[in-house]
Amino acid sequence: MAEIAVLHDYLDLPVAGRSAHTAVEEADGAKITYGELGRLSDALRDRLLSMGVRPGDRVGVWVRKSIDAVAAIYGILKAGAAYVPVDPTAPAGRNGYIFSNCSIRTAIVEDRYAAALRSELTAAGQDVPLIEIEGAGGGLGLRRRLDALQSESPAPHGTTIRPAADDLAYILYTSGSTGKPKGVMLSHGNAMSFIEWCSETFEPSGEERFSAHAPFHFDLSILDLFLPAKHGATLVVIGEELGKEPTQLAQFIAESRISSWYSAPSILSLLVERGKLREYDYGNLRRVLFAGEVFPIVRLNALRHLWPLPVYYNLYGPTETNVCTYFQVPADIEDSRTEPYPIGKICSHLSGVAIDASGNPVLDGSEGELCIAGPGVMLGYWGQPEQTENAYYVSEDEKRYYRTGDIVAREEGGSYRYLGRRDRMIKKRGYRVELDEIEACLYLHPEIDEAAVVAVPHDELGQMIRAHLSIRGAERMSIIKLKRFCSEHLPIYMIPDQFSFHPALPKTSTGKTNYQELKQYG
Repeated sequence: MAEIAVLHDYLDLPVAGRSAHTAVEEADGAKITYGELGRLSDALRDRLLSMGVRPGDRVGVWVRKSIDAVAAIYGILKAGAAYVPVDPTAPAGRNGYIFSNCSIRTAIVEDRYAAALRSELTAAGQDVPLIEIEGAGGGLGLRRRLDALQSESPAPHGTTIRPAADDLAYILYTSGSTGKPKGVMLSHGNAMSFIEWCSETFEPSGEERFSAHAPFHFDLSILDLFLPAKHGATLVVIGEELGKEPTQLAQFIAESRISSWYSAPSILSLLVERGKLREYDYGNLRRVLFAGEVFPIVRLNALRHLWPLPVYYNLYGPTETNVCTYFQVPADIEDSRTEPYPIGKICSHLSGVAIDASGNPVLDGSEGELCIAGPGVMLGYWGQPEQTENAYYVSEDEKRYYRTGDIVAREEGGSYRYLGRRDRMIKKRGYRVELDEIEACLYLHPEIDEAAVVAVPHDELGQMIRAHLSIRGAERMSIIKLKRFCSEHLPIYMIPDQFSFHPALPKTSTGKTNYQELKQYG
């Protein structure tokens, strides 16, 4: 077997042995084989090299999730550059900031976004050439544009660049505490250590069909993009609109014979509630992976009854480490269980420790902040050396651990139980309050579909707890009955002060609850 040294080697290996096998398939049936994907990404590599792109450069990707986007990512990597994906649905100002912040050399962008992007870059004082494609889908937009450029100004056939494992491979921008997105820098080695762990843990085959539900600017997409390629399997791309329509999505998962599903729990909850899962055959589904937020046990239990065949894994980890702990959900879930399952043990390619406020490791059963070390941990934050330095805890033996900001309790046997975010912990009337615990209580109510709890400043109380709810049925719930229900599960100081009702809770582009937007509600 050829040596795997960089991420794009995962594509070249199946190209050599399974060139006629479908590499990527879109929801409308458009497909591309491994051989075709290799040639299309090679053509982009040649064009980028002819434009002066060099190892270490950053290249933007503002293209909807598609075969074109997958080919663009591989082409950028083959040129030795790092790809910087953005949310296609985000405002031009945000995406323009991201591209200018990391000083992209060029960007592959759909022509409908090009004018707005060019305006933003010009305003930032950057004159950047763009590769504009006329729509995305089936790889046709990218192929046509590259063919046209080749006719106008031929790019010589180049050689794929294979940088060092520690070199930058991609930058994923996440929300920053300053109000501006911050760029998390990940190397080839960071991502490959994760993919190799996935391969050993999940043991996929080349005949499998993997879902690509997560957007490509979200860290869940790293598994989608590279694990199927490593095994010569097929990646089934699920567009943004289909990905949010549970009824259509439920049918699509069955009819497209998905064998490995990976998403945030919120979409799985929607499938349980509105997908009419009993109407379809999911006999091909082998594993269900979920990550990104807590999966309420009531929803998980309901899903297990509807999809009894797959193996379920709870994966946990921030963008800075990708997945760093995992837990295989038992085959049988007790109907009486109300607590979510643990986030599990540290992945074998990493090491971890939970520390108290003074930086001392905590004993089993005690609470502490989870810190992670190893080859999967990020290079740092783009252009923010001070914030990068502050993101780490250094142990007595001088080992550097990334501080996740998540509070956990280490259980006997080395498994971790998630308790909440460090920044989701508040003090009210001198009591410590975990907002996630209040959410877990609300999810126990049979009429509540979605729940999100935020803390907002209050002149008299210091902080007021507000619960935002999406409920089943048209009738608004009684506030008195809601508070009585909470009082049966929570101490009085943790009962929400206010309740707000919504048809559905707002979501971020990655499918998570948008807490920042909820904080703006009166």
